Amino acid sequence: MTTGKAAALALCLAPLAPGGEGRAAEAKGTAAERLEGFQVVELRRYTIKAGARDAFARRFESWFPEAFQQLGALALGQFAVRGDPTGFTWLRGFRDMEARAIVNSAFYYGPVWKEHRSWMNEVLTDSDDVLLLRPLSPERGVLVLPAVDPVDEPQGAQGIVVAQIFQVQEKRAEELARQAEPAFAGYRAAGAREAGVLVTLDLPNNFPQLPVRTDGPYLVWLGLVKDDETCRRLQGLAEAASRSLVAAGLLRRAPELLLLEPTSRSRLRWPRERTG
Repeated sequence: MTTGKAAALALCLAPLAPGGEGRAAEAKGTAAERLEGFQVVELRRYTIKAGARDAFARRFESWFPEAFQQLGALALGQFAVRGDPTGFTWLRGFRDMEARAIVNSAFYYGPVWKEHRSWMNEVLTDSDDVLLLRPLSPERGVLVLPAVDPVDEPQGAQGIVVAQIFQVQEKRAEELARQAEPAFAGYRAAGAREAGVLVTLDLPNNFPQLPVRTDGPYLVWLGLVKDDETCRRLQGLAEAASRSLVAAGLLRRAPELLLLEPTSRSRLRWPRERTG
């Protein structure tokens, strides 16, 4: 297993506003589960060889999610990056840092990865862009949606996942979160379902075979939107919020906005509307 080429996962999600009532209402009827037991989240951004992303995604979600789940971790969602045909992003959750080391060791030295690593590594050109994160606070934690049901959801995962990534001035992540809250409320009012607010987990990397970024701190807002119209509204609001927060001097650079299209088996997706 070579550094930076040991494929891994991680984009997590789905809380709501502080106060909790709205978030609970959104989760009702989806069989969603609070992610409060998963305090470590990796946001993993890969670059795939041109023309190979679709095959990579299909193999990834055919072989790996259940393997992680049986070890006590979760692939929270996997996505094609809109506007970047080589971009593949995913989220993985662990219960704590000790579990991260144990699970990763079991997986990457185990039979599933050994069987499939040659092809996966062959098409991975960069797997080192990884943020190690934790929930901002318990009420901004993550909900895990049920696995995609191949019978009830024959079209696969739907919707769009939005990740707004803030590179924060040192020791100012909490202040940024407070100042950004009106913007986050505006996103929700525009039709987004908040899926989590995460900040850098400032601990040593206890599985160094998988590098993580050390240029934090970061704050990440995650949301779900149903369609392109809602996504366009959210983009406009995010651009305005970015200008305001940059002007406040809390950021080291302008925020990045990722638009992520769930792959067919991604847990993180727009919840299926129930009938009857």
